[in-house]
Amino acid sequence: MKALKTLKDPEAFQLLADETRRKIIYLLRVKEMTASQLAAELKLTPQAVYHHVKKLLKGGLVKVAREERCGHLIESHYRATAELFSFSHGKTSAQSLRSKSILKDQMTTALNALKKLGFNLQYDDDKISQLVDTESELEECCTDTSKLEKAIYEMEDLDLFAKKKVADLAKTISMSDRELNKQNENRKKFREILISLIKA
Repeated sequence: MKALKTLKDPEAFQLLADETRRKIIYLLRVKEMTASQLAAELKLTPQAVYHHVKKLLKGGLVKVAREERCGHLIESHYRATAELFSFSHGKTSAQSLRSKSILKDQMTTALNALKKLGFNLQYDDDKISQLVDTESELEECCTDTSKLEKAIYEMEDLDLFAKKKVADLAKTISMSDRELNKQNENRKKFREILISLIKA
């Protein structure tokens, strides 16, 4: 199992919006399990669990780790494909309406979490759209280092936090001065929008 897997398909964002699927991923990060074992743990029918597992397989979040013959049947043992999943959206996905809707949902969830932490925020759909658009500009403004990041995350001698740090440093080194200035402008704009959400 990989330490981190970056998912770029907006469909994968949708898959983890479901609480049952998130629970399945949590369980399969710990150990291999069959649909029957997952069903017993989650107090669901094996058919209901298999329905979710099938979608997670298609989305690349789960894989068949091994198959075992049980009498006349072959039983699949499933495993999460990574310890952690990172969701990335580039220029193309950020422009699609469906992807934007998913990103807005994620931003709303994050803002609601900030409110629970005690931040006195007030926002509407327009402000959330501004944050999502600005965040997308931050992603799009820089040199594409996805191939480099893939190589970094395959380095087995680094832990997850070291890999993240190396990826950040590689991205910073690869940026042109113009890209750096543009990113700083976008980061400042993003912060200004966030600060404007604070109720007086």
